[in-house]
Amino acid sequence: MKTIVIPIILTAIMSVMSCEMCRDMRSVGVNEFSRYLKRRNVVLVDVRTPQEHSEGHIPGTDFNIDVLDESFEKEILERIPHDSNVAIYCRSGRRSKTAGAILESNCYKVVELESGFNGWKDAGKDIQH
Repeated sequence: MKTIVIPIILTAIMSVMSCEMCRDMRSVGVNEFSRYLKRRNVVLVDVRTPQEHSEGHIPGTDFNIDVLDESFEKEILERIPHDSNVAIYCRSGRRSKTAGAILESNCYKVVELESGFNGWKDAGKDIQH
C-alpha cells in the first residue's frame, strides 16, 4: 500500500508546485509600467481590438493580439518566447487581467498595466497613432 500511496502523494505535490511556479503576474501603475518597459527582453502586447489599437497605442508595442479573439492563446504561444518578460495593456485594465491569466497559465512572466491605455493617456504619457 505504501508503495502506491507515496508516488501518488509525490505526484500531487509536484503538480501543485509546478502550478505555483507559473504564477507570476503583477498589476502595476503607470509609472512602474513605464519603468518596466525600459528593461531588456520585454515584449509589449496591446490586447485590445485592432480598431482600438489603430486609434492610438503605447509606443514600442510589439504586438496587438485581441484577447477576445479565439486564437489569442495560440498566437501568444507562437509569437512570444517563454523566456520573455511580457507587459500587457488594454483600454481600462479589465481585458488585460484576462489576458494575464492566460499568459500566466502558460508560465509567462507578466506585468499588467492596471489602469490600461486610458490611465496611460491620463498620466500624460506619450501615445503613438
